[in-house]
Amino acid sequence: MINVKEDQNLAVLNHSCAHLLAQAVKNIYPNAKFWVGPVIAEGFYYDMDLGDQSISYDDLEMIERVMHRTAKEGKLIKRIELTKEDALIMFKDDEYKLDLIDNLSNNEKITAYQQDDFIDLCRGPHIETTKELKYFKLLKVSGAYYKNDSNNKQLTRIYGICFSNQKQLNDYLEFLEEAKRRDHRRLGKELDLFMINEYAPGFPFFLNNGMIIRKELEDYWYKEHVKEGYQFIKTPIMLNKQLWEISGHWLTYKENMYTSEIDEKEFAIKPMNCPGGILVYKNSLHSYKDLPLRVGELGLVHRHEASGALNGLLRVRSFTQDDAHIYMMEEQIESEIIRLINFIDKVYKIFGLSYSIELSTRPENNFVGDIAIWNKAEKILEEACLKAGHKCKINPGDGAFYGPKLDFHIKDSLGRIWQCGTIQLDMNLPERFDLTYIAADGTKKRPILIHRVIYGSLERFLGILIEHFAGAFPTWLAPIQVNIVPINNSYHLEYSQKIKESLLNNNIRVNLDDSNEKLSYRIRNSQVKKIPFTIIIGNQEIEDNTISYRQYGSEKTVTLTLTEFIDMLEIVIENKELM
Repeated sequence: MINVKEDQNLAVLNHSCAHLLAQAVKNIYPNAKFWVGPVIAEGFYYDMDLGDQSISYDDLEMIERVMHRTAKEGKLIKRIELTKEDALIMFKDDEYKLDLIDNLSNNEKITAYQQDDFIDLCRGPHIETTKELKYFKLLKVSGAYYKNDSNNKQLTRIYGICFSNQKQLNDYLEFLEEAKRRDHRRLGKELDLFMINEYAPGFPFFLNNGMIIRKELEDYWYKEHVKEGYQFIKTPIMLNKQLWEISGHWLTYKENMYTSEIDEKEFAIKPMNCPGGILVYKNSLHSYKDLPLRVGELGLVHRHEASGALNGLLRVRSFTQDDAHIYMMEEQIESEIIRLINFIDKVYKIFGLSYSIELSTRPENNFVGDIAIWNKAEKILEEACLKAGHKCKINPGDGAFYGPKLDFHIKDSLGRIWQCGTIQLDMNLPERFDLTYIAADGTKKRPILIHRVIYGSLERFLGILIEHFAGAFPTWLAPIQVNIVPINNSYHLEYSQKIKESLLNNNIRVNLDDSNEKLSYRIRNSQVKKIPFTIIIGNQEIEDNTISYRQYGSEKTVTLTLTEFIDMLEIVIENKELM
């Protein structure tokens, strides 16, 4: 998976192609005005105001033709330096550019770039000539609010990507097609995993098959946390406004919270589990002997996300965070971080997910705590990574206002990066809630608090897994693990039913396809449903008291006794093999 922003040459090429797009649109729609056209990880986009005209996906091919024709002309791309006064005159009829210019200081250097008759306000840099822009593709068109504010006018946003050669472009377009085939929304519908309904936008409905996978993920989570010495709690979904004022959420996050009134008092549905978990800690006295105290919660939270940002299970308004809060003494931080990193590593390996770690450090402004404490905390996190056998990339200034954090960026089977796990040091809430423990000398001390997730959220993690496995889940997660297909119901159904009963008695999820469809159709349907094992029963199996099976993705048929098959299957499931 390519990240255009991380490749300087590719970034310049894509930004120049964004201007080529704008020039082509201006030629076709003379009244078009342009807001911004930045480079993004997936290429570039340009936001534009087309007045009373519109562009659909079908129009992109026409715009591409104009872009190719313009690029072949090989016009030089000229950099123009302007004073603020010059810029205001040059773009006097363009309210979008005037808005950008007004936000610049009088002494700031302003530049514009010109190619032929098209000129646009831009910091650059750009390539030398449009002739270098040969291998590009416009990908999609959507709406986007001016300045990302839903109170403003909706503009048209066109996305595209540009490469330096045809092979790179072809490879990327093939990647996009594969990503489309793996889209969790499409597979979620085909495999009966979840649904989204217009009566509850952003609030997913889990269907039977999806619930099976979800429960397996939860059971695995609980079992592994028990081994790691965690306790478990469940906190209320709705809590009094006063709690959210103490935590600071009411001041900084209220617009994203759902609120209600109970007994003439204002309440909020929790957007985070932390304040409720802290109330549990405060419910009893704690000694240094209790620490580290590891407390886990699969807590359902609600956040008001913008409707345009909603995306299947990947961006929802209600989701279950696999939260844990760890309370400890300062001298326990390093060992606890190392333990956490090793724990997260174990979990991700089960799913075949590689990852990298990023350390986000103190913001320049608006942070709590002493700089010396921040520096010490950041050093502890970095050294803990190294001692756990991992390097971490420094992400300067991107820590939360209350502490530095380690972010775990997993890579799926297509090479796409997803941020899931987080280990967050918190210097704010222990102070706000006056958290204490009794130290060895009998004095009260402030515990160190770590917030931590591994899945991130069950919903999003499941969405990632659907695309990672392309819906072909490993046997331990698969909703149906075995599908039995009798060749002829008149002769083979009774034996097939006995096999089904034996598998059910061994806690194996099994389906018996006794429909009247042709054998070839039922076998193909088993593959379409991505069932790990398909058992085919005919005369020979009944005579030999055996079963014959095919594994998903293979046409090879293997014959075993039922006992041998169950033993093999139990090992595959117990070891959570990826197959």
